[in-house]
Amino acid sequence: MSTGELLSIEPVELKFFFELKKQISCSLQLSNKTDSYVAFKVKTTNPKKYCVRPNTGIVLPRSTCDVTVTMQAQKEAPPDMQCKDKFLLQSVKTNDGVSPKDITAEMFNKEAGHVVEECKLRVVYVSPPQPPSPVLEGSEEGSSPRGSVSENGNANGADSTTVTRAFTEPQVAPEKSAEAKVLISRLAEEKNNAIQQSNKLRQELDLLRRESSKSRGGVSIVFVILIGLLGIIMGYLMKKT
Repeated sequence: MSTGELLSIEPVELKFFFELKKQISCSLQLSNKTDSYVAFKVKTTNPKKYCVRPNTGIVLPRSTCDVTVTMQAQKEAPPDMQCKDKFLLQSVKTNDGVSPKDITAEMFNKEAGHVVEECKLRVVYVSPPQPPSPVLEGSEEGSSPRGSVSENGNANGADSTTVTRAFTEPQVAPEKSAEAKVLISRLAEEKNNAIQQSNKLRQELDLLRRESSKSRGGVSIVFVILIGLLGIIMGYLMKKT
């Protein structure tokens, strides 16, 4: 906290949890320590990079005001996460009943004899917290694998199991197994139907062969009978002659 005669500023560092391609904001709280109206104005060395709301305003006597500083999305991180940008917060006593619309640049002009209180704020980039990654300890030869060890020294077998599963081959899903069973059953049924059709065709073919044989045998008997009759008639005629 920075404590001046007019305003108390908290915090004195603008900390941004830096992430690429993402707007990041942080807040300042201004506390009026006096019984007078205090006007403030926020400046920065890199105005295109930051947006301050409100950048000017009035803090009522013995009250507070929040200021939000937003950093525009950045395409690349600075070397070593160091930032040279700075902010300057100026404050000055003003007449009672003044509104933010009445604030002018002349109010913060020291050369005009105004008593201006200034506080410099620096920018700090903070890397976002990273989630802890599970660590799988190697198992000793001849012994079963051990679970990962937590910070308090207790073995955590569940974490080890989770990590191990990540490297095992995926099992067949129950839905795919059921589909395979249905397909196998359908193929077996079609096979049985095909066998039945084949047997039926064989039976019909045998029946046709038998009927064909019978028809051939009937023709032969009739032929023999005709020849016999013809022979009897010829013999009868020869006797008469």
